[in-house]
Amino acid sequence: MARAAGGVFLLRIEDTDIARSRPEWEAQIYDDLRWLGLEWPEPVLRQSDHLARYNASLMHLADEGLIFPCSCTRADIRAALSAPQEGVARHGPYPGTCRARPMCSRKPGDALRLNLRAALERVTRPLTYQETGPDTPGLHQVSAAKLWQDAGDAVLGRKEIETVSYVLASVIDDADQGISHIVRGADLIPITGLQVLLQRLLGLPTPVYHHHRLIRDETGKRLAKRDDARAIATYRANGTTPEEIRRMVGL
Repeated sequence: MARAAGGVFLLRIEDTDIARSRPEWEAQIYDDLRWLGLEWPEPVLRQSDHLARYNASLMHLADEGLIFPCSCTRADIRAALSAPQEGVARHGPYPGTCRARPMCSRKPGDALRLNLRAALERVTRPLTYQETGPDTPGLHQVSAAKLWQDAGDAVLGRKEIETVSYVLASVIDDADQGISHIVRGADLIPITGLQVLLQRLLGLPTPVYHHHRLIRDETGKRLAKRDDARAIATYRANGTTPEEIRRMVGL
């Protein structure tokens, strides 16, 4: 798609979750993609090398009053959603427990969440993006209701020091690298509205999005990184050719 449009295909290593990243897995990505026939410019952008830049944008949002610290565990959130407190908004997947906390109350181990209500109050024009994927092409408008449902007060800074979430880091990199079109799986559609909102809050351009249908095996099971038995390396070891992989994924 990039070549057909006269563009460049870029590879990016999105390893902001440092604790779960491994050099050997990154090397496997390069090896498998080259085996499939893909090429990309070097050097590859590795997000773990740019944490200070992402953190600066996160702190900018905090200075704007759009971030709050949160000490809730997953168990706390489940309990609050099942038994909401009176007067606490229950929009989306987070119950708003810590929303009133100021940044000066941040403690070690706190996550940093976007105050979605405050963020939406800053938006004066409709949030829109262009979609070219096979299922819902056209101009999409992001509604507040959908943002509450899909993202709520999303975590933008993890509990590790100076470690931001993928959703924020990728928005910053898309702008820095001059990305015009993003091609990714349909499973990431729910975060698109949040990314468009972050682009607006940070004064960044919104790329065109192309969400392709998920790649599945012969039984209909989704091929994902969580399914170790279906790694590309396993297909290679079993004698599958690059051409057969391309046919399997619909190319």
